[in-house]
Amino acid sequence: MPLRAATATREGSTPPNMDAAAIFESETGAIAAAVVDGIGKDPVGAKAMQLVADVAVRIAPSRQILAAILTAAGVIDDAGTEDHVPDGVIAVALTSPGDVTLIGWVGDSHIYSWNGERLLRRTTPHTMGEYLRQNGDIDLAPEHDNWVRIALSTATPATVALAEIPHGELVIIASDGLDETLLEEIEALVKQHAEDPQALADALVGAVREDDEGHRDDATVAVLLPLIVGDGVG
Repeated sequence: MPLRAATATREGSTPPNMDAAAIFESETGAIAAAVVDGIGKDPVGAKAMQLVADVAVRIAPSRQILAAILTAAGVIDDAGTEDHVPDGVIAVALTSPGDVTLIGWVGDSHIYSWNGERLLRRTTPHTMGEYLRQNGDIDLAPEHDNWVRIALSTATPATVALAEIPHGELVIIASDGLDETLLEEIEALVKQHAEDPQALADALVGAVREDDEGHRDDATVAVLLPLIVGDGVG
């Protein structure tokens, strides 16, 4: 089978990389992908965020997106023998042959889709900046875009956002490390690599540049190509 899904990650200017990504192919042919972005920088954070991503993609095909996110949040709830587990945000997509793609998210990671003509952002970030924007305070909003209002530690059935993407559209899940990359630039890379998910994922994380202060955030991407009957991860 040709490769239908891929991930890529690039550590930012300050280690460790607190992003994680995972892909799981179900025996039904469904493919789940998740991107997790840990909040802050923490020595135990990278391991914990990868566990969150792994749990989410294993649960999603059988129990659907809401259960997957809430179950994965349990990793945050119980630190076990560690002193603590840092908080994080998550975005998950589940695509099945011949069906719509189901998506869910908590926090400020994004999900995009490409229909062959136009790139659309399918998520609304759970940030104070976005809250202010939706309530008309456009000038103040950018100052609060890094203030996450809902994270894994506070996720509930009522606060996990759920949506659908039409069948046949390419799906991109991206951590907020790509926020400063213009939509037009992302779209150009999608057009260039639409048939090669690994090349697209690598190109997207490679496009992230330093800000004016020389800082570059961790950047992680998962790409899912549309599935037809009989498709799976190659």
